[in-house]
Amino acid sequence: MTPRVGRIVSGVVVAIALLVPVGAVAQTPPPLPCAEGTLPSGAKSLICVPPVGWNQQLVVYAPGYAAPGPLLNFHDLTLGGVNLPALVLSQGYAFATTSYRQNGLAILEGIEDIRELVTAFSAIPRPEGNPLPLLRTFMTGGSEGGLVAALLLEQSPEMFSSGLAACGPVGTFRGQVNYVGDFRVLFDYFFPDVIPGSAIDIPFDVVLEWGTKYLPEALKKLQANPTRALELMRTSGAAYDPANAVATIGETAAQLLTYNVISTTDAALKLGGNPYGNKFKLYLGSSNDLRLNLRVERFAADAAAVAEMKKYETTGNLTRRLVTLHTTADGLVPFVHEPIYLAKVLLTGHSGLVPLPVNR
Repeated sequence: MTPRVGRIVSGVVVAIALLVPVGAVAQTPPPLPCAEGTLPSGAKSLICVPPVGWNQQLVVYAPGYAAPGPLLNFHDLTLGGVNLPALVLSQGYAFATTSYRQNGLAILEGIEDIRELVTAFSAIPRPEGNPLPLLRTFMTGGSEGGLVAALLLEQSPEMFSSGLAACGPVGTFRGQVNYVGDFRVLFDYFFPDVIPGSAIDIPFDVVLEWGTKYLPEALKKLQANPTRALELMRTSGAAYDPANAVATIGETAAQLLTYNVISTTDAALKLGGNPYGNKFKLYLGSSNDLRLNLRVERFAADAAAVAEMKKYETTGNLTRRLVTLHTTADGLVPFVHEPIYLAKVLLTGHSGLVPLPVNR
């Protein structure tokens, strides 16, 4: 899922501040001493170790969602003008990340690739002056990478000292899928005949011309019909700022509709069928809820996809500390994931979760 720039940069800083002992070595960012490689899965790896002053600690970064496509590359490394490897190295930490072995939905694969990445870090020769053992490893990630980070803290606590998940769908993966699908069917109800296809059937030409034709037209319709736009936000539960409604409704709509368009086909292929279902969903908040619920397009999720999505769900079984950083008005990955995940953790009897809401 597309990470939000400022939040993840802040997340790395918070991880350094909250998850590690005080007294880490700080220095001017050196020329990045990074080595690229290939993991056994075929994913690319990027490993950086400070040439001097390494504090024997490693920050592992799980990137967010990358649009489906054949070319693997590193992404999310420069956020808001800040180079993440340089930031981490300037504090004395080593840094490691991966492209994942595939683009698009890559959560389960990303978990395995991160495990391979940590193993690869232990095997690399240390730069001269840094022949020190690794003392601590911290798992971080944003958006889709936030869910990867949370699942790794639950499933592989022996690998990590603690972690940070920024704006990730940590509460319910299936709920996140349905949230995006709900926004699309509601948009199609309030603004019919703007986007061809449906919430679960995305024509290829819509994908190709999304940024140049269909998204601009969708945003134009929202601006031209503010009453319907507000009903869309109320019935979907998507976040916007009432003090700046036009701009923030457009921003949230652009994120959710874009994610629906670029991810739906890929997700259905990887999950073994359509994962979205709203057959019995009751929508509230419109000027005529009866009409809305009678006429909104309905879909049933395929049983195979529902079963497969269980592998993507967190359990709350945290035996290591996990900080979750999340903006309260996140439009793409709603803040409701935080209380849901907190409930999961409390039900397990563990207390390793440190939620940090950002009131924005």
